[in-house]
Amino acid sequence: MFLKNYYYYDEQNCEFVPVKYNKLERIVYTASVWLLCGVVLSGIGISILSFSIGTPAEIALKAENAALKEQLRITQQGISNLDRQVDQLAEVDNEMYRSLLGMESISLDERKGGAGGADVYSEFDIHSEETADILKETAQDLESLERSINIQQSSFDDIKSTYNENQEKMIHVPAIKPTEGDIVSGFGKRYHPILKYRRQHGGIDFNTNVGSKVFATGDGVVKHASRKGTYGRLLIIDHGFGYETYYGHLSSFAKDVRPGTRVKRGELVAYTGNTGLSSGPHLHYEVHQDGEPVDPLHFLFVDVSPEEYAVYKEKAESSERSMD
Repeated sequence: MFLKNYYYYDEQNCEFVPVKYNKLERIVYTASVWLLCGVVLSGIGISILSFSIGTPAEIALKAENAALKEQLRITQQGISNLDRQVDQLAEVDNEMYRSLLGMESISLDERKGGAGGADVYSEFDIHSEETADILKETAQDLESLERSINIQQSSFDDIKSTYNENQEKMIHVPAIKPTEGDIVSGFGKRYHPILKYRRQHGGIDFNTNVGSKVFATGDGVVKHASRKGTYGRLLIIDHGFGYETYYGHLSSFAKDVRPGTRVKRGELVAYTGNTGLSSGPHLHYEVHQDGEPVDPLHFLFVDVSPEEYAVYKEKAESSERSMD
């Protein structure tokens, strides 16, 4: 930016003469003008910035709100995870505990019902639509979770009461794993590896080495201890109250185990093998209730947690073939 030309009247020569500036004056003038322009432009910029994105306090508040929204989403995810765990517990409650004790199951609708409607959370409508939706959904999920937990607690109280009333029966009910080893095949229709077709698999298969220990899963009396058809060497224990357990493909029986022998839950009764129609060493285990095979998985409630039960169930259901 340059200085403008200014003139003064020279009376002696009767003419207008241009004012002359030295170099320093020109530099000072130019710097002053640029500084003034910078100040003006900065003020305009700050005004525009404040108008478009807010003051520093407003910017900080927006950042805080964004962080709170994100935390709400994380909390919501945590509630969903807890809800799934409670649902898993409810499934075990119905299929294992209540079923075993002959108690009526509690439906999922009953466990989940009764949550408040949208009007209950209208207080959140003062916020933005996005924030209001997050708050409403979180409140609804919390209310549903709280109800599910209360119902589950009440169910456990009922189960405990029923169990205490039926302690004699519970001593005889098959309620533990019969052997160590992973479940490799579940109850239901399975492809037979030797017969090469799908047929009803009346029990579950535990993957074991020959000679692994087999334990009685409940108090009872030995009913059968010898070879029987495709089972190979088979042990049958009568537990009373309509329950029997089958232990198939055994290599041998424990000492003094014969028909009429009384056994206790957890007592060593046999050793695993590969006898009968079997594709490899394992234990085939069945639970019969009133003469009919039922899913043994529902009876492993003494030494199997709900989380372990879920894992066992997934493995059992995902297996396409049995070992016998």
